[in-house]
Amino acid sequence: MGLHRLTGVTIGVPNVEETAAYYTDFGLTPTAGSGFSTVDGGEQLRIRHSRRRRLLSLGVGVDDPDDLARITSSLSRLGVGNRRDGDTLHTADPVTGVDVVVSVTARIHQEPTPTPPYNGPGVLSRPNVRAPGIERTDRVRPRKLGHVVFGSADQAATQRFFTEGLGFKVSDEAPGLASFMRCSTDHHNVLVQQAPVTFLHHTSWEVDDVDEVGRGATAMLEDHPERHTWGLGRHHIGSNFFWYLRDPAGNYSEYYSDLDCILDDQIWEPRVVAGEKSLYAWGPPPPPSFLAPEDLAELMTGSHDEA
Repeated sequence: MGLHRLTGVTIGVPNVEETAAYYTDFGLTPTAGSGFSTVDGGEQLRIRHSRRRRLLSLGVGVDDPDDLARITSSLSRLGVGNRRDGDTLHTADPVTGVDVVVSVTARIHQEPTPTPPYNGPGVLSRPNVRAPGIERTDRVRPRKLGHVVFGSADQAATQRFFTEGLGFKVSDEAPGLASFMRCSTDHHNVLVQQAPVTFLHHTSWEVDDVDEVGRGATAMLEDHPERHTWGLGRHHIGSNFFWYLRDPAGNYSEYYSDLDCILDDQIWEPRVVAGEKSLYAWGPPPPPSFLAPEDLAELMTGSHDEA
């Protein structure tokens, strides 16, 4: 696969300063110009002013210029406009208007995190010592941007843009909910939901393990219980542990760990998973606001006013 990762996202919000403070608390490191970096992925979030919250742009990394040439041809066959600027290709999803920047860039290198020893029935992997997870005191910092989820008024057309145009692959599908697509070995990097209006649902950020998911969320909620949305739980599609929080603009951000990875496309079999099982394997049920944003009417009213 010439595609190999998400390079970053740019989100538009009406309250830049307040939202920036939230993502600093979340564990991202501020950079110049309202940018934020992860431990392994570099600058992967940018925040810009917008009259309504929305996904402005999405970055995708490829290995070499030949990948850009292939994508240019694929987009042209779909009748989608694009512009090549050296080692960068600019295009946009015709349905949602989300800008996509495809660039030749280095792959992410991640130093392995040692798996904590777990005790279990008949398996004493950690005799005479406490679990490492309870001894951690350092701040939780996301390792990389994992995926982004947004709504489209024509989910099928947006999916074609990503798969037939850009070269994403479908990992699994939940009919009527979303299509889980990947541009890396991670189970999914982009989810497109059927929705009456384009909106950003959430961004998802990888941490080391389930202890970091819990510690990160606990720290975020200590002085701001209103940030809580959904968790702790484990997804069925993708298998990852999750905890969702809400930023001041109304977007969700997710800490996750232990996501399925697909190294061999010939071995992986995409599934169609329906019903509640498509959302989670265990954990509390999702709140109604997770399935239908509370500000949906406002988003629909302001969808033609993008200044």
